[in-house]
Amino acid sequence: MGTADAQRNELGEFLRTRRAELTPADVGLPDSGALRRVPGLRREEVAQLAAISTDYYTRVEQGRLKASEPVVAALARALRLNEDQTVYLRGLATKRGGRAPRRPAQRIRPQLQRLLDLLSEAPALVLGRHMDVLAWNSLAAALVTDFSALPQAERNYLRLAFLDPDVRRLFTDWESTARTCVAYLRMDAMQYPDDPRLAALVGELSVKDPDFRVWWATHDVAHKACGTKALDHPVAGALTLDWEILGCTTDPDQQLMVMTAAPGSSSEEGLRFLASWRGAEATQ
Repeated sequence: MGTADAQRNELGEFLRTRRAELTPADVGLPDSGALRRVPGLRREEVAQLAAISTDYYTRVEQGRLKASEPVVAALARALRLNEDQTVYLRGLATKRGGRAPRRPAQRIRPQLQRLLDLLSEAPALVLGRHMDVLAWNSLAAALVTDFSALPQAERNYLRLAFLDPDVRRLFTDWESTARTCVAYLRMDAMQYPDDPRLAALVGELSVKDPDFRVWWATHDVAHKACGTKALDHPVAGALTLDWEILGCTTDPDQQLMVMTAAPGSSSEEGLRFLASWRGAEATQ
């Protein structure tokens, strides 16, 4: 499937899943009580809310018509989209067709690796496209897994969260973490719908994990920015870590993720213990 076809298909699926989540009562429309063949709003109801014709909306959802910016804004309001969902809809609706240029393999700058190594008390990773782990510091390896022991193709944060039993057990609320990561990948897919690396990752996870297959089909999207992780580490014990995403000016597709603990907390003490344990392991 070409880039343009993939974008149209994704746009239609996204609109259908969003309207399936709403009822007439949710958006202030009367419900006749008649049996609905499918859950959620009908196409004509979405069109009414967006003040466009049903035919126009149908052609947009079917990928036969490119939506203008005012129509995209109207649909976002009609479907009660949040900020991330609106960004995603706008991206799908405005991207041009045609094959995207071939993207070179991502490389991390030595200066960024030095910065990672200097963060001795904070686990830090550099994430690339599709949540590939491009670089890490010693404490991140101690916290998550020894990335250097993995083949490069398997150094992917989402893949590890689903398919590595030890990493999976690390997250206290694995389901919430995993679903959020799937939403991040969906947002990423808006930028790179034709990327073979993305297709291979989605295909592998869809085959090997039924939860991923179900959650990918919901078309939930989110933007990586910041948050909190609750972890149960076999060495450091219970940890509550805040994480922050910092952009890389030399490569917008690279992001630095830094995890920190609140000052004076048991989690801060746990990270210090983990760092000393990692240092002792390295000297043996």
